[in-house]
Amino acid sequence: MERFPLKSSGSKMNTTYQSVYKMGTNSSNGRGVHSTSEDDMVDITPVAALQQAGDSTPTHHGTFQLYEHSGRNSAASANSYIAQYFSSSTGDAIIFSGMQGDDDIPGIGQYDDFHTIDWQRDIARDRMRHRYIIKKRQDSIWDLIKGAHDAWSGWVCVLLVGVCTGVVAGVIDIGASWMTDLKFGICPQAFWFNREQCCWSSNETTFDHGNCSQWLTWPQVFGEKRDGPGAYIISYLFYIVWALIFAALSASLVRMFAPYACGSGIPEIKTILSGFIIRGYLGKWTLIIKVVGLILSVSSGLSLGKEGPMVHIASCLGNILSYLFPKYGRNEAKKREILSAAAAAGVSVAFGAPIGGVLFSLEEVSYYFPLKTLWRSFFCALIAAFILRSINPFGNEHSVLFYVEYNKPWIFFELIPFVGLGIIGGCIATIFIKGNIYWCRYRKYSKLGQYPVTEVLVVTLVTAIIAYPNPYTRMNTSQLIYLLFNQCGISNSDPLCDYNRNFTDVNMAIERATAGPGVYRAMWLLFLALVLKLVMTIFTFGIKVPCGLFIPSLALGAIAGRIVGIGVEQLVNRYPKIWLFSGECPTGEDCITPGLYAMVGAAAVLGGVTRMTVSLVVIMFELTGVVRFIVPLMAAAMASKWVGDALGRQGIYDAHIALNGYPFLDSKDEFQHTSLAADVMQPKRNETLAVITQDSMTVDDVETLLKDTEHNGYPVVVSKESQYLVGFVLRRDLNLAIPNARRTMDGITGQSIVYFAGASSPPPGPPTHLPLNRILDMAPITVTDQTPMETVVDMFRKLGLRQTLVTHNGRLLGVITKKDVLRHVKQMDNEDPNSVLFN
Repeated sequence: MERFPLKSSGSKMNTTYQSVYKMGTNSSNGRGVHSTSEDDMVDITPVAALQQAGDSTPTHHGTFQLYEHSGRNSAASANSYIAQYFSSSTGDAIIFSGMQGDDDIPGIGQYDDFHTIDWQRDIARDRMRHRYIIKKRQDSIWDLIKGAHDAWSGWVCVLLVGVCTGVVAGVIDIGASWMTDLKFGICPQAFWFNREQCCWSSNETTFDHGNCSQWLTWPQVFGEKRDGPGAYIISYLFYIVWALIFAALSASLVRMFAPYACGSGIPEIKTILSGFIIRGYLGKWTLIIKVVGLILSVSSGLSLGKEGPMVHIASCLGNILSYLFPKYGRNEAKKREILSAAAAAGVSVAFGAPIGGVLFSLEEVSYYFPLKTLWRSFFCALIAAFILRSINPFGNEHSVLFYVEYNKPWIFFELIPFVGLGIIGGCIATIFIKGNIYWCRYRKYSKLGQYPVTEVLVVTLVTAIIAYPNPYTRMNTSQLIYLLFNQCGISNSDPLCDYNRNFTDVNMAIERATAGPGVYRAMWLLFLALVLKLVMTIFTFGIKVPCGLFIPSLALGAIAGRIVGIGVEQLVNRYPKIWLFSGECPTGEDCITPGLYAMVGAAAVLGGVTRMTVSLVVIMFELTGVVRFIVPLMAAAMASKWVGDALGRQGIYDAHIALNGYPFLDSKDEFQHTSLAADVMQPKRNETLAVITQDSMTVDDVETLLKDTEHNGYPVVVSKESQYLVGFVLRRDLNLAIPNARRTMDGITGQSIVYFAGASSPPPGPPTHLPLNRILDMAPITVTDQTPMETVVDMFRKLGLRQTLVTHNGRLLGVITKKDVLRHVKQMDNEDPNSVLFN
């Protein structure tokens, strides 16, 4: 465990007051902690008469002594607070105080890169800070204002995150729309208009393939006709060239300025929200390059989406804006509350689904989600959706991405094909996950990983060459999904709606009809598009450009769903008298909506890929605006999840977390083995444990220990013979404290005794003692060697521990770190335990 971060403010403190507290006389462990307030420095240390006569057994008296001493070279530190819990056999007491004071060790208690945060310490610090502010509020008007500011700072922070996320999402939508259309042509009157905006001023009533006279395709720019072999070749070449330019720019920006900006970011966000530190992953450069790179990579026509990266972008904004509020910026556990709200805002603007965003953050991303974070996430998602609606990047009256209106209700017998679509979706998702993980593992451990820009260009070139001939892969993926979701009406000219029916009245019910040749041709093209998109998405997800997975997954499912929907529709048309159909479908009317099947299929594949259920259903009906079809969506989502879980345990994000070796303990998994803490602890029995004694090691001894071992922390014991536990000290704190003491204290040499005992003052006289009880955690979490690992794993998950110490009859036996737990879980599941890479 690490101490609280302290920052020197430069003023001097001459006197340290130490307070006395009475504890239960039968206390099993006296523990103390250093703490400072705005007015004074309060140092609480236990007076523990460590009787070492005979068997060196320490006796901790539950008494705290009041004494005064002068501080030397101590600089005041502000904005640090702590709470410490004391447990005794007679009851629990809490000792806490506001902190500002004697920090002569700059940087103590902050976290290194690729380390896990100490949830308990950070949350306790915040509780202490809050209690201190409540207490000071009555002293003056200024303190009252500071208290009010502290109370609403969380709401202001998520408000700013929501506003910024909405604005950035609007910029991305507008930029990606314009650059996507740039592959096909240009608007000479105003080159910054996309095709739809360019045609707004046109008086024409019908457009040829969505083109109006104001919009010039690239063949027309060069004086060719709009159609013909020459025009096709020019269009084909421009499509490929623009795709390569956009992809090359995106990959080059990521490689040169922000390597963390590649991918979707959701696996890393999940890991960060579980308490892991990845420096720079949510920084300003990552944000800028992710936004620009995302616009470029979406425009290149690669099989990827912008929805997943929007979660990463929103989390970057949450991280940057949290530093405006020290309550969140300086406390890693509190900062994760803002990041959870930001993740909700990211999904909210990606799909126009604020409630789905909150549920996505709760179900899929967040690790620690208290009730007030739920409210703030809801508020943040609301603001983000409102801002995006105000910008109106889609240029229509709907804030949702794929607004559809289905006139017909679903029929009971359709639950059978809906569940069937769920099964198909689970199978497609499993093929995708296994294929993608295999390819990403190959990339990681082969020479291919050394040429990221080349790989991006090759994938882009192949995608562009094979996508252009098929109109369903050539068009923007979002337009394809919208086309598949739509039902056929009088205004639809796509081959998908080539039915043998005559529309005489716009308001007339759509009659049952047989499919024309255009529908069958479209189904073959859609089947080819399904295979192509599945294969290309396997190779695309994970390349070094910003790339999301939501839109390609929805497209795969929508294609499969539309094909199944047309099949069911034609089945009903051909055999209307079957008892299954006859009671439900009125004579002559078309009662099957293929667009609904596309929507259900889209939900099935996305659910199979990500293993979402509740949030997925809500996102889908917010995405399309159809609330009446919740039951079909729920049936497909559950079937897809069951099939996916049966064929492969992990969703795509958990699989990528495991592939990258991130230390993520999934709270949804169960530990079902019968091992004990003694089986997992390091070192094993009869091996030597690296420890520090409380008052018998020199500075040279400690520095040698730090040099010879690589542990992140060391238990402090009474003596090497007794091994009775005193506390725990971090390697980082020792590396900061010893050089700092050499600079600031007189007489510190290599032979000076390092003194951790909080029981009494160091003995006077040479050699000078180096007191380091300030950086000692005297209340480490401990378990006995006979504790079941099931309990230990639960402690790590629910308390957010970094490590726990293992004891037997009060004597220290070993240490269990989060990495040890993860390796043990993998070993028990017959996986490679060395795949866990980080601390």
